[in-house]
Amino acid sequence: MLPDLLPDIGVFGPYTYLVTEVVFGALALALLIATDALRRAARTIVVLYPLAYVWDWYTLEVGVFEIPLRTGVELLWIPIEEHIFMIVVPALVVGIHELVNGPPTD
Repeated sequence: MLPDLLPDIGVFGPYTYLVTEVVFGALALALLIATDALRRAARTIVVLYPLAYVWDWYTLEVGVFEIPLRTGVELLWIPIEEHIFMIVVPALVVGIHELVNGPPTD
């Protein structure tokens, strides 16, 4: 039932994953700008990125998941889209957190 309700974005072919990253990345960036949290998100991403990279590389290497609708471009042994994903997800989380909780009170 649910798959019938979702749009088929597979029309983007090998760029499908990249398109989703750009769309959600734009949302994350808009939230971070609106909440003035760009610097806080950047710090979080820099700290989290190495762990996310190792986790991602390992799960791809052992076959936990595959990404069929991707460009095929790899950087440091993982798809370029996964590098973007590791930036977009924490940025979106921080943006939503800041939106919901407001600015930090120092």
